[in-house]
Amino acid sequence: MKKLVAYITTGYPSLEFTVDVALALAEAGVDTLELGMPFSDPVADGPVIEKANLLALQNGFKLDQLFEISVQIAPHIDTLWMGYFNPFYHRGMETFIAQAQRSGVNGFIIPDLPFEEAAPYKKQIEAAGLNLIDFIAPTDSKERIEKIVTQARKFIYLVAYAGITGAGKSEDLQSIIAQIKSFTNTPVYVGFGVDEHTAKEKARGADGVIVGSAFVKILLDKNLSDTQKIDKISALAKEIKAKINE
Repeated sequence: MKKLVAYITTGYPSLEFTVDVALALAEAGVDTLELGMPFSDPVADGPVIEKANLLALQNGFKLDQLFEISVQIAPHIDTLWMGYFNPFYHRGMETFIAQAQRSGVNGFIIPDLPFEEAAPYKKQIEAAGLNLIDFIAPTDSKERIEKIVTQARKFIYLVAYAGITGAGKSEDLQSIIAQIKSFTNTPVYVGFGVDEHTAKEKARGADGVIVGSAFVKILLDKNLSDTQKIDKISALAKEIKAKINE
């Protein structure tokens, strides 16, 4: 059974909604939840997630609120915090580790922290029984792929193309997936540009997919009530999970 990882932006349209949609995604068959930490300059994200980040910040989102609501979410679904390195650096990795352990969150995804610079933090995070997810890009050399994936835990985040999330580009990933799997048994999940239309193809040869912008588009739809948003997001999760396992 191939896995589905879902990203949502914490605090938009509200913290209560974030909890409700997280629990609904768990019921819809999502295997892992990325709780996105709103940030003013989300460099790896496209305009959809960037807009949700900015709206959450305008709504007054504070980092402590992420910690508070994770206690309600993490017991019900495998949860990772996804955020940029700036908050981790300023608040201190020790704080994030302690809060993750308190709430049951299983680790972190930090897209702007390069593998080489992540080494001391990775050691610290894994010593606490948590995970720091490693990224592979199609542009990485065979030598770099081997170096990264032989140390990877939980899953490997394979970026589907060089660019930003939600751009919907297409690249043949079979050769790089095969290359990764020649070095490790750690599952490979494909992210960037994955939605109901592309999920089946993106999942080919991989162990799962990571979906963000497709869900966040629904969060941003002002024509829908909160209940309608949750229903639509749940239906989309079920559809994608079914397609990747056809």
